[in-house]
Parts: sequence; C-alpha cells; structure tokens
Amino acid sequence: MPTPSEPRVITPYLLRDWPLPAAIGGDKHDRGTVLVVGGSRNTPGGVLLAGVAALRAGAGRLQLAVGESTATALSIAVPEAKVLGLPETASGSVSADLPDELLELVGQADAVALGPGLDNIEETEKILAAVLPQAGPDTAMVLDAYALGALSRSPAKLGTAVLTPNRTEAGHLLGRDVGPDLAAETAALAARYGAAVTLHGHIADPAGSVWREESGAEGLGTSGSGDVLSGLVAGLLARGAQPAQAACWATYAHAVAGQRLAPRFGRTGYLARELLDEVAYTIGTVSL
Repeated sequence: MPTPSEPRVITPYLLRDWPLPAAIGGDKHDRGTVLVVGGSRNTPGGVLLAGVAALRAGAGRLQLAVGESTATALSIAVPEAKVLGLPETASGSVSADLPDELLELVGQADAVALGPGLDNIEETEKILAAVLPQAGPDTAMVLDAYALGALSRSPAKLGTAVLTPNRTEAGHLLGRDVGPDLAAETAALAARYGAAVTLHGHIADPAGSVWREESGAEGLGTSGSGDVLSGLVAGLLARGAQPAQAACWATYAHAVAGQRLAPRFGRTGYLARELLDEVAYTIGTVSL
C-alpha cells in the first residue's frame, strides 16, 4: 500500500489550478452521459437526487434506471431524463434480472452511478456483477450505498471508479471498524479497491495522494445527502474529470452548498434536495 502523503486542503485556489474539462462544443453529447441505476419501490428518491445532481454538475445527458413501479412518476419528476423501468422483486426491490437495454446503456454511458435507492443486498450483489463487465473502456463508475455493501461482499476489479461511502459502508469495505484517522482510512480504501474515495470530507486516490475538505458541517448528515454527492461525482466524471479530481470538486461543492443554506435553515435544518440548487452556483463561481 502506498504511504499516504500529507493531506492537501481543498480550496478554491487549489481547484482553479485543477480546472474541470471544458465542453468543446455546444451539444449535450459534448458534456457526457450519466446513467443512474437504483431506486426500489420504497426509495426512488435516491435516483432522483443523484440524477439531478449530475445535471447540476454539468453533465449533458441523463438516464435513470429505477424499479418499474416508480418509473413513470420519476419520468414526470425529472423530465430532462430518459427513464427505464427495471424488474422488481415481490417486495419492491430492483431485481437482478436486468433487461438487455440497461446493459447496453451501461456500455454507452460516460459515467454510471450504481446504488442510490437500492435496498436488497443479495440482488445488488448480482446487479453489480452484471453491470461491471458491461462498462465500456471509457466508462467511469460511481459506487454508493448498497453497491458498496455488495463490493465488500464480492470484491471486484474496478476500472475508472470513485467510491462514496459513509462511515458504516467504509467499515464494511475495510472489514473492520473505521478508526479516528479518516485520512488514513480513506487512503486504505483507495489502495485496497484501486479507486478514488471520498469519505466525510477526506479524499484519496490509489497512488496515496490525499485531500481534505474543511467546509462541511453536521447538516450534510441528512437523508439523501449522499445521493447528491454521488450524482455530483458522476456528473463531473461524465464531463471528463479524472476520478480524484471529480471527488475533490464534488466534495467541495457538496460542502459549500450546505454552508450557503445554513443562514436560511440553520446548520442542521436544510434538506438534501435543497443542496441541488446551490451546487451549480458553487461550481460556477470556483470555475470563473
């Protein structure tokens, strides 16, 4: 395992020296396609939050794959997206009996976010095993929520990828309790899985580089906040950002969006969906 370097604090100055790829033309295809796969009958909102976040991050095209019982409602809620209904189990979880159309979309996407809203670990383990081989050579993967649990149970070779665990999910991935040194734990995850990782404001890549975001506060620990973060990462990857770059920019935008909401709603009173209206402005002001 590479020895982690001293964490670099993420500031607007650091990000401006690490600019996001600019779209060459004015066509939506120039800014990349994001596919979000998740959303059981009881938790379709995770896909909505991740998908809209990807668009707010600048992705050009959005595709959502969600349990078929909620697909129509989601297509109305997010008219900017193509929505594909997926088979469900009797309890409403997304089934691993995936249609060929989904697997084709995986291969064509620039970034795939897998996990938001999934709620059955056995089915998710099979879904992960089916989706990963279909990713194209230039397809970036973002694994979140139950997809991380599935990865911990069945470690798989990842290509270009970012993991977005919380502390519990990080513990599953490490196979032990997470220690107090989150920079070291994030670096350990990155080295173990060969992917960039963002964990509670700490980011690492497999080579041992580490970063720290210091703007986040307790308000980000709210339902759906992680879905927003995973969508931001996916949107930036679709635009052509490298994994650690996407993780750093997304983590910063996520945290500063919370800061911008705090004067209106308090440090712990804002909702994850309200972050969506702040992240594009945050990214835009840093990119100026």
